[in-house]
Amino acid sequence: MAGAAAWNPLRASTFLPFTWDLALPADDRKAFVDWMVANRLEDAKFLGQRWDRLQVMVRNKDVWEDSVKRAFLMTPRDEFVPTRNRSHAYDNNFLDIGYGVTISGPHLVGHMTSSLGVARGAKVLEIGTGSGYQSAVLAHLTDQVFSIEIIKPLAERTRGIYDGLISRGYDEFKAVTTKNADGYYGWEEHAPFDRIIVTCGIDHVPPPLLQQLKPQGAMLVPVGPPGAQRVLRIVKEQTADGGARISRSDIYNGRIVPFVPFKKLEGDKISGTHNT
Repeated sequence: MAGAAAWNPLRASTFLPFTWDLALPADDRKAFVDWMVANRLEDAKFLGQRWDRLQVMVRNKDVWEDSVKRAFLMTPRDEFVPTRNRSHAYDNNFLDIGYGVTISGPHLVGHMTSSLGVARGAKVLEIGTGSGYQSAVLAHLTDQVFSIEIIKPLAERTRGIYDGLISRGYDEFKAVTTKNADGYYGWEEHAPFDRIIVTCGIDHVPPPLLQQLKPQGAMLVPVGPPGAQRVLRIVKEQTADGGARISRSDIYNGRIVPFVPFKKLEGDKISGTHNT
């Protein structure tokens, strides 16, 4: 990440919108915190915690690309957790956000985001908006993020968080398009997608999502029995005869990572899961 211009503490504090060439201090904790306080008007306490968490994530090899490091530093995770849990926003824990779901820990978000490999301009589909944090990180990597949440009041609350942040100057979150629906069936209107990321557990790869993945596209999906999933990276390769070949790899090399279940809609009510 490129170094930023010297921070001038005498400059009037105004919110600096995100741009793709935005440079921020990446090599010094104090310089980062001071720059973000002055330019993004964020809380120094949370900024320090964000910086510290990223250093651990890098050491643990959960983040390895500069673009993802910058995305993590630019994303106010503390805005996406309930007030009661805000003091724990940068702990490496899953935190309750209501409705029987959680916000994933930062290490998992970092590892999945890094493994997904999102380039600027890529069209990304997220299944399971949840808190909105994962799609917020993605919005610093590409300007086309589509996210589906099955729980209607949660979808509405999270959309409100995005709209509130946009009104404060976080223009990057205009890249996130959301809807309340059953994510098993993807979002055909906007397909095909370069990347798909699933943030709930299921015992198989949903065929509609595979169909909506572009040739040479990649998808991350937690696959396995309830509470014992492995995060698979699925790559859809086009063969010489026009067919498709699917390859799979485990981004954690066999480590089990529990996810909330992939729920399904029957009519307008959530009923059971999509497990076979």
